[in-house]
Amino acid sequence: MLPGFMNKPIFIVGSPRSGTSILTWCLGQHSNILVQEESDWLGRFALDVEAAYQSGTHRGERSQLGSLGVQRPEFFNCFGDAINHLILQHRYERRRIALEEAMATPASDLRLPAFQTERSDSDPKGRWVDGTPEYSFYICGLRKLFPGAVFIHLLRDVKSVVRSMLKFKQTGGPALVENEQQAYDYWLRTVRACFKAERAYGSRVVYRMLYCDLVGDSARTLRLLLDFLQEPYEPACLEPLQHRINSSNVPPDFTPVDPQTGQEVEARQLEAELMNDRTPVPPSGAIAAELEAEFETRVHHNQNVNKYHRRALRKIAALEKQLEQLRCESPGRLKPWQRWMHRRQHLCKSVRSERISPQE
Repeated sequence: MLPGFMNKPIFIVGSPRSGTSILTWCLGQHSNILVQEESDWLGRFALDVEAAYQSGTHRGERSQLGSLGVQRPEFFNCFGDAINHLILQHRYERRRIALEEAMATPASDLRLPAFQTERSDSDPKGRWVDGTPEYSFYICGLRKLFPGAVFIHLLRDVKSVVRSMLKFKQTGGPALVENEQQAYDYWLRTVRACFKAERAYGSRVVYRMLYCDLVGDSARTLRLLLDFLQEPYEPACLEPLQHRINSSNVPPDFTPVDPQTGQEVEARQLEAELMNDRTPVPPSGAIAAELEAEFETRVHHNQNVNKYHRRALRKIAALEKQLEQLRCESPGRLKPWQRWMHRRQHLCKSVRSERISPQE
């Protein structure tokens, strides 16, 4: 590992529209933390690394990795260290590209002094922060790549998240959900995944943080967070909170019109449980084993999805060939589907004639 660098990335997870972007920028103002754009690829990459390891060891000592005695943690660590070095070594490229974007886009948040990739050339920037909400579903795999990683679960009340999701298209991005029910389901899936990871690995790995605390008592909340990260407090981390970024601009009087759903009831119950009980959670080996099993299932699915796709294409091609043969049959001969329709219509008439008696 290069001098001054540590393989301890920070991942901000939780439901989309929960403030993950602004918290990422807050931490990115710290002299030792390099802010990153949402990456999206690291979770799926962890699945691919596991698939590659299984392929390289499936014949035991007759496989390359097996014959070399390469263990799974070592295999993952090699890739995790390489990614960590790649990101931190490109900090100056990150700054250059951010400056170019700011100059090319008048409305860019990067023009604001509060949003800087680094504030001084002397900033060590020894670790990085990534605020990809989808990593809520990949915490197990990310821990394999980065054993020293920590995860900040930013929890926002479900009502505000749902309203923001439904209006997200106004920001210029793609629609996150089509209706209120999907929004509640999305919140539930991400928050459940984060809470399960917290119970599996403990509060020292997955740190639960409330959005209402971040905006209501910012200085104290960020001090506590930086203590958890074992980083000294720096007031610059507060500056991004003075601005709204990536906002859905939800009108105060906007109320979703869908009737109450089962997901809404479940979401409010989970929200109350997580917001009211702030007791530190110890790690659980049993729950961690469940996450390992789920990780293996996803790896197996990814390994076989191409095979299933090819099988489906062959079946479609065979059906299209049969259809073309049917179309080429002589016009005087009833096609199979025509014979079936004729029999069905005849049967329906017979049933109706039996049900209606002459007296009626």
